[in-house]
Amino acid sequence: MKKFSSLFLVALLSGATTLGAYKLVFDNDNNSSALSIAAPQSPLTRNVSFTGNEAGDFTAAADQAVHTVVHVKNTTYRTTPNDPMLEFFYGYRGGQQQAQVGTGSGVIITQDGYIVTNNHVIQNASELEVTLNNNKTYKAKLVGTDSKMDIALLKVDTDEKLPYATFGDSDAMKVGEWVLAVGNPYNLNSTVTAGIVSAKARNLSKDGIQSFIQTDAAVNPGNSGGALVNTRGELVGINTMIQSTTGSYVGYSFAVPSNITRKIVEDLMEYGNVQRGALGVQGGEVNAVTAKEFGTSVTQGFYVNSVVANSGAAKAGIKKGDVIVKIDNKPINGFADINAAIVTKRPNDVVNVVVDRNGRQVTVPVKLTKNEINSFIYDGLELEDLTAAEKKQLKVNYGVRIKEITDENYMPYYDELKGGIILSINNTKAENIDTVTEILSRKGANNRVRVEMITKNGELVRFIM
Repeated sequence: MKKFSSLFLVALLSGATTLGAYKLVFDNDNNSSALSIAAPQSPLTRNVSFTGNEAGDFTAAADQAVHTVVHVKNTTYRTTPNDPMLEFFYGYRGGQQQAQVGTGSGVIITQDGYIVTNNHVIQNASELEVTLNNNKTYKAKLVGTDSKMDIALLKVDTDEKLPYATFGDSDAMKVGEWVLAVGNPYNLNSTVTAGIVSAKARNLSKDGIQSFIQTDAAVNPGNSGGALVNTRGELVGINTMIQSTTGSYVGYSFAVPSNITRKIVEDLMEYGNVQRGALGVQGGEVNAVTAKEFGTSVTQGFYVNSVVANSGAAKAGIKKGDVIVKIDNKPINGFADINAAIVTKRPNDVVNVVVDRNGRQVTVPVKLTKNEINSFIYDGLELEDLTAAEKKQLKVNYGVRIKEITDENYMPYYDELKGGIILSINNTKAENIDTVTEILSRKGANNRVRVEMITKNGELVRFIM
């Protein structure tokens, strides 16, 4: 319990930081809702701006992009208690309220005011405000989010037609192609940097959900949610994170591809949530080393170690031992490529999966099923629902499990927290992920929450985060 007392103090007194947000603490004519999508470019017309004497001229693309990128301000309120111990044990709520302001970027995607940004830029916001390139400021409301892909959709109400970005085809981007990153690093508005696409389908997540475009365009805190555009000024990605030991740019940055972003935005507009299709396979990447372990001569692809019962893959006849080498004619080298091919699809969509089966390639049409994984990320903790079997085994009839920990402030308590079952939040039963989401969405100006949980060792603990 000493460790959890420390955890309580750390969680209460230190503010969470994100890679892409810039935090400061202070006291006291056409269908405008339709997304604009660029027409496909032929190989002969692509990169036309880099021929002859125009090589390296990014001015047209930059001028087009800066007017569609906005500055996003996220204001949250925290009450600093006069006596943390009194609050923890007796619920005493005295103290001073502080405003915490985070800033980032966003991209206007419709002329009537829909704006896409990163989920971590607006997370836990009490107030949202966006400033356009012409310095006009609007209050914004949150339409919906996808924490898995770190995308959020905002809306501002305006009578004027706003400049908006046209979605390019991120699948058509090639490694080595020039791109521009546009955003507001360190509150420096309308900053443009240039680089090339360093890699595609880059996976930086333990659960394999993410599928980033990697670039060497300079991106720093505050760029999050900004635009990654091609040389025609088309939106090909949403700048999301950097990989750095210092917190600032050191060579690589990552963006959510525009095709994935567009699908998420369309889902949020139409359904209010993200519709994810699932293939229903589990396994690992095939390479020269693992091919020997798997007993296959194929050295590139995804080895199917198991097939989820009643999934689209199972119904289509995909088997253990198959090696997936293509999906819809896109080469598959690992799970990140599978995710990139599937994440833009919805349940009941059909994809053509090419598998190597005992040295012979077979094409299998697979109807995707609904992804039943229900999880939620809050304040550096990834939570997931318990299955009926797990509830029976744990002798509980409600609760959500701490699946993973992503906030470094919690790492000293990793062993105690991971696998723990949260029973209540703010004295309300944590029935499942849906109820937890509802509890946290109505928590109001005070961002701190009381948590009661059972550790994996069976110990009942309480703390505030």
